[in-house]
Amino acid sequence: MSDLSQHLESVQPLLHRWGYLAVFVAIFVEGCGIPAPGQTLLIAAALLAARGELWLGLLLATAVCAAAAGNLTGYAIGRLGGHRVLERIASPQRLAQMESLFERRGGVVVGFGRFLDGLRQLAGIAAGSLNMDLATFFAWNLGGALIWVAFWGGGAFLFERHVTQLSAVFHHLRPLALGLAVIGLVVGLRWLRRPPDADATTHDAAR
Repeated sequence: MSDLSQHLESVQPLLHRWGYLAVFVAIFVEGCGIPAPGQTLLIAAALLAARGELWLGLLLATAVCAAAAGNLTGYAIGRLGGHRVLERIASPQRLAQMESLFERRGGVVVGFGRFLDGLRQLAGIAAGSLNMDLATFFAWNLGGALIWVAFWGGGAFLFERHVTQLSAVFHHLRPLALGLAVIGLVVGLRWLRRPPDADATTHDAAR
């Protein structure tokens, strides 16, 4: 039995007992930064919908609301406490640069980060911590939720017989994505701790 099949089977009791509520809670808490089987429950529930055991429309609406609300809560958490954490590890100049960068490019992280474990849980918190504009965050957050739910929920419903193969492709790409994320984190932390004057020195030397 494949890993995906095992995961799908393991969440069946939750779906049979709690149904749509289990899907909502799991996806919602992921957006708050808490690891949970939200994506697995969405796929498993969509497969049940394909067999007539759940209503697809209500399932997709539940998942979209949970994904959008969860990341919005994560954004609020970041606004309340995440910025103070960044102030302790980064200089004011660095923090201002990060905020500017996230303001211009953070929408991509928020919108498409849902497809990567880790980013799915932390994108909202990061956006709030870096003071991303709320309206911009809301638009990317809702758009990303719609795309993610349509892909995994709608895709699992339409391609019930092939969902394992489709998921396997993403699982094969996951180590590469994780490796790039780790490299980015290491580089980012080194950049945070590097004195701003060092950038000017490096730039002058290059000239």
